[in-house]
Amino acid sequence: MDYRRIMQMLFDGYTYTEITAAMNCSRRDISAAKKAIDSHQITAQNLAGITHARLVEIFPDRRKVISSNYSEPDFALVAEQLQRNRFFTLQQAWVKYTDLDDGLRKYGYSQFCSKFHQHARTHDLVATLQHEPGKAMFVDWAGPTLTVVDAVTGEQFKAFFFVASLPFSSMVFAKAFANMRQDAWNQAHADALEFFGGVPQMIVPDNAKTATHFRQDRRTGAKGGAREVVVTKSYAALADHYGTAIVPARPGKPRDKAHVERMVQVIETMVLGYLADADFESFEQLNEAVQDRLEHVNSKVHRTNGISRAELFASSEKSLLRPLPRHRFEQVEYKQLKVGPNYHVHCDYQYYSVPYQLVGRTLITQLTQTKVTLIDGTLVVAEHPRLGGRRGQHSTLEAHVPPQHKDVSGLWSREWFIAHAQSFGPATVDVITAVLDRAVVEAQAFVECRNIVKGLGVKHRSLLEPACEYLWERGGYSSYSGLKRIIATMAQEEKQRGPAVPVPEAAKDLSAESERLREFVRAPGYYSMGDGQ
Repeated sequence: MDYRRIMQMLFDGYTYTEITAAMNCSRRDISAAKKAIDSHQITAQNLAGITHARLVEIFPDRRKVISSNYSEPDFALVAEQLQRNRFFTLQQAWVKYTDLDDGLRKYGYSQFCSKFHQHARTHDLVATLQHEPGKAMFVDWAGPTLTVVDAVTGEQFKAFFFVASLPFSSMVFAKAFANMRQDAWNQAHADALEFFGGVPQMIVPDNAKTATHFRQDRRTGAKGGAREVVVTKSYAALADHYGTAIVPARPGKPRDKAHVERMVQVIETMVLGYLADADFESFEQLNEAVQDRLEHVNSKVHRTNGISRAELFASSEKSLLRPLPRHRFEQVEYKQLKVGPNYHVHCDYQYYSVPYQLVGRTLITQLTQTKVTLIDGTLVVAEHPRLGGRRGQHSTLEAHVPPQHKDVSGLWSREWFIAHAQSFGPATVDVITAVLDRAVVEAQAFVECRNIVKGLGVKHRSLLEPACEYLWERGGYSSYSGLKRIIATMAQEEKQRGPAVPVPEAAKDLSAESERLREFVRAPGYYSMGDGQ
């Protein structure tokens, strides 16, 4: 922190708010500077003559005092043991460290791993450790994407590909995901570790936002402070769960990530290249094809050594991986969601049923990567597999469906939606009926019906019936998204035509007369027809 500059700004009359914005400091830092001015008789005139050593005495770095209470691990020795003994792990190093009786406090395992990450990055250990069997797993996203086209709606989704590889054997894993967010990143790691059947001592990611972020050392000033690489909390929790360490590749050091870049290229050419022209209707179908190609890649015999990736992995590396924990890592998220009139809760664009008696109640929703649990107070009222891919899917349990919708107060029903559709016209009734008939469980169609009659019907009342007629006459797929596109086209055409121009009464009379005369006008061929006609 540049306390000299803060004191100078105080002397120049700047407010706390202005100093905070300019110096990227807290109001507490400014108060400390003001207190030092008063207690050490510092003035605008003698400020320039105060030495840096004197400023350090006035503003001591209390973090160093705290750190001095902790026993600092010998990470050089740890790195040497990791290189010399392929069975040695960071967990073992931490246990040996905590057993030291030196009268000082010991870092917890997470902090121990974090400090080793920094040591490995600053002492160029990533490249020297990465080719030991079972030591490291390199991870990254591939650049190219493929497309998944929903068979029902025609909606297109990008498929992003996660790649993980063990550099000793070059055994490689890949899987397609709908996005590159934190939950997909964590799930991809869990899938990769299960694919390899064990856990390496470290995971080496590139500096993706889901892996790391930079933290400014604010005590050294807003501009001159060093940036510290920090592993994200969610990613660190995953590493703790599997008992491994995260050692991010260093920015600007291509050697740190050369291996994974080669493996990404292998996946792009030998997997994505083969699948680029194929059609996929779901991520499950795409990932089945990816796994088939992976088996080919890993079992292909190298001409240089006469052995495949899979054979080298099985013979020399798999046994050196640490066992997987008993339970898979799952990040847990909680939301409070209200049960709709269709006895479903709406979560992340998908719908999950609960007992119909809970309509209108607000439930606690527990979300993991694979499961949705709905809780009323302390009672679990429903569990569903978590849906992904196309929006608007339903998971409906038969036990949650009421015996007769029309007899249950407060619930939507077929009759309710058809009655509303009748106010627009017969084509709207036909479309609503088709949407209801298509659903496996009728309630699954209620939200889409509501979006049609209450959404499009309110916003574009004059266009809904013509749009339904257009869709119905052409045998189109009855859906909210289809009607929305048709109405958007109709509205645009109306806008381009502009408002009708009023016609003067005289012009109306002439127009009417012209129409009357046109009844007696015949084409030239009329008068050339034979037989007296």
